[in-house]
Amino acid sequence: MEKPLDSALVWFRRDLRAEDHAALYHALKAARRVWCVFVLDREILDPLLERGLEADRRVEFIIDSLIDLDHQLARLAVAKRLDGRHGLIVRHALAREEIPRLARELHVQAVYANHDDDPAALARDAQVRGALAGAGIALHTSKDHVVFERNEVLTASGNAYSVFTPYKNAWLKKVDAFYLKAYPVDRYADALAPLPDMLPPGVPSLEAIGFEPTNLHTLKLPSGSAGAHELLADFLQRIDDYHAARDFPAVKGPSYLSPHLRFGTLSIRRVAHEAWQRMQAGSQGAAVWLSELVWRDFYHQVLHHHPHVVHAAFKPGFDAIRWEHGKHADALFAAWCNARTGYPLIDAAMTQINQSGYMHNRLRMVTASFLVKDLGIDWRRGERYFADHLIDYDLAANNGGWQWAASTGCDAQPWFRIFNPVSQSRKFDPQGKFIRRYLPQLARLPDDLLHAPWLASPVDLAAAGIELGRDYPPPIVDHEAAREATLKRYAVVKGRG
Repeated sequence: MEKPLDSALVWFRRDLRAEDHAALYHALKAARRVWCVFVLDREILDPLLERGLEADRRVEFIIDSLIDLDHQLARLAVAKRLDGRHGLIVRHALAREEIPRLARELHVQAVYANHDDDPAALARDAQVRGALAGAGIALHTSKDHVVFERNEVLTASGNAYSVFTPYKNAWLKKVDAFYLKAYPVDRYADALAPLPDMLPPGVPSLEAIGFEPTNLHTLKLPSGSAGAHELLADFLQRIDDYHAARDFPAVKGPSYLSPHLRFGTLSIRRVAHEAWQRMQAGSQGAAVWLSELVWRDFYHQVLHHHPHVVHAAFKPGFDAIRWEHGKHADALFAAWCNARTGYPLIDAAMTQINQSGYMHNRLRMVTASFLVKDLGIDWRRGERYFADHLIDYDLAANNGGWQWAASTGCDAQPWFRIFNPVSQSRKFDPQGKFIRRYLPQLARLPDDLLHAPWLASPVDLAAAGIELGRDYPPPIVDHEAAREATLKRYAVVKGRG
């Protein structure tokens, strides 16, 4: 059957792979010639530079992944024995202007992209859709970043879920092999068009777009789809033990795939299918990991149905909470950011994110709880800090996690539940391996004193070569006193959540 379109453009965004890619598949199937583009969007990048974040691991991860994607597209063309130079078009511009401009330049009839439900992305896409329509060009978008999106999993009354467990049960009841099936991109790859001579080849360097190299390449985080598959293969050898190992930061328990799911270098359908199959075969670890993927879908549907969560509490009544403010609050926040709280597990976790752009999931909950419920700092300040530092930063998941910890979100922990940073440390890092890795100045303390150095005797501190206040700070807050202050602070919402 003859293809209905002469040419089309695929706009890559948070889906940096050439396999099992919904938009690419639909474009290749519909058009005789297809080009592919990624825009290094100045609307996103310029504010980072203005705030002095020239060394941003996420930008370097994207650049590396674009190079890998360029090679993937070229390999698809070689496999189909296509003539000419094939690969990815990369532009550094405002996406809302550049996509319509490039579409007109290439004389395409349609642009294909995958959904992005971040409010800013939806606003951008609306502008692009309007500009394209003015030129007689269609914009087609597809689900790709989650297994179920928007209105696909609703309550019996047709509303969005606000509690996770019923959502998860409905999700598991709905999922089957059809929803986890891969898009066979290679079947139609003969429609890939050679790059026009007018377009410069390759991917620009970090320096060319105003950024600097980071320590990304010294971290154990391979980028691109090749790196994603390497990590997935490693995790599938450990997945059966995931439920037992995932909460201990010193243990190799997590999948470490979150940056790849965030930027789409790995298909969510692929990983969900792997977990779903193993769960059906009886793997408890796979079942728990699949549940984590369901949480990811859950937070995306929350963002879609309740975009106000970007700036406010999911539960409006919780916006009545009066957070600490002024110079004292700023000093507490700075101590948290700079790993100087005096609580070793908190400081080790904050050192981890500052040094690597990664933080173990258990520690994300503990550090968030500490900032909000021990220090009384507005959860939005912590959310923004994570947004600047996490390689895997995803608005829906980051916002959902912070609102969970602050008890302001849907299906959040009860407002009166407050993590004890010392008991969490003793439970999840009992031998102090994680703490010693990131706080070597405490390494000589015995295990029983490592979690609360201020309880050590002067003799024990001297034996470990530690002077509190010089080598490591005393606690900036007393947990029990902070707990009482938090209960009073949250009293304004008693009975509301």
